[in-house]
Amino acid sequence: MLDPYKIREEFPILKRKINDHPLIYFDNAATTQKPEQVIEAMKEFYENHNANVHRAIHTLSQESSELYENAHEEVAKFINSGGMEEIIFVRGTTEAINLVAYAWGLRNLKRGDEVLVTLMEHHSNIVPWENLSKINGFQVKYADVNNDGTLNYESFENAISRKTKIVCLSHVSNVTGVISNVKKIAKIAHEYGALVLVDAAQSVPHLPVDVKDLDIDFLAFSGHKMLGPTGIGALYGKREILEEMEPFHGGGSMIREVTFNTITRRCSVSLNDLPWKFEGGTPNICGGVGLMAAVKYLKDVGMENVKRHEADLTEYALRRMKECAKVTIYGPKDVSVKCGILPFNVEGLSSHDVALFLDSYGIMIRSGFHCAQPLHEKLKLKSSARASFYIYNTLEEIDRFAELLKEIE
Repeated sequence: MLDPYKIREEFPILKRKINDHPLIYFDNAATTQKPEQVIEAMKEFYENHNANVHRAIHTLSQESSELYENAHEEVAKFINSGGMEEIIFVRGTTEAINLVAYAWGLRNLKRGDEVLVTLMEHHSNIVPWENLSKINGFQVKYADVNNDGTLNYESFENAISRKTKIVCLSHVSNVTGVISNVKKIAKIAHEYGALVLVDAAQSVPHLPVDVKDLDIDFLAFSGHKMLGPTGIGALYGKREILEEMEPFHGGGSMIREVTFNTITRRCSVSLNDLPWKFEGGTPNICGGVGLMAAVKYLKDVGMENVKRHEADLTEYALRRMKECAKVTIYGPKDVSVKCGILPFNVEGLSSHDVALFLDSYGIMIRSGFHCAQPLHEKLKLKSSARASFYIYNTLEEIDRFAELLKEIE
């Protein structure tokens, strides 16, 4: 079983005080804190192995390259992909989705085609498709959500058709914590000949994810939401699809060779192997090392344990928050269908007022649209406050949170 009290000792920032109060960090859906193991791994890289990867034969470059490649391997194993060739390192979920949009969508989507997304999506899984549709002329369609924030599967099935070329959806909503049945969606999508892109920013850090079992074509996630550093994330893609795709970025490292033809006065470019053909330029090497350390940390904790701990925290928080007469909680209350994310509002106060009040007592939460304005409009909310939990949070912190919510009334 996961021991949050032991885990907390490995997170230096949790020893901080905010406004003379112990730091209670409930903004984990936005980004997570970093354990000493991740911090030390990155420090060790810069102190002892710093050099560019795949560029030189000297010792430091060989060490750096090995670490960077090992990071790809660890991520591949973590989500049970077919190998490091299917793992492309990017800056985060946003860049991963944009990579699919412009490296695959730009060449495969045309007027008359459709892209199907859902109304619960983060803006990063809406904006790239809307922008690209203005270039290629395809239509972006939206599957509806129910009043509790869960995906309306009937709406999805009514919206999909033979015109649908790719389905894009969040595994877990960053607003309500709802877990969508990705395996079911993938099966339906493939029956119509469509690919499936999953935004896993809120699922890979919080529950076991197996891309082979889900049978999805692309999976995007961020390192900073799973104990790793910012500026690093990963795109998983089925190898046969990645092989056919053209690169998103052009430059060094992503090519095998560039030769100049003196007759045509043109350069001929041959591409590098996977995954490097999608990682042009000097990558975030240290970020990859930090992500590898984060993955190893979570593997040691056990993703089933992470999921169970969050469910316990969420169930307890729901019970305590119901004691607050002016607090309204949104989304499903069944913890078996959601991760540790609780959106709420306090009657008579804006979400920002609530966040500022809690901040004065050292409690960090999110307020606003959470980069998911269409879902808020669907739920008829001007904004929401959001508490989100992780492996280092405790029942005592939730007690403090609930007591302060009573006080704010």
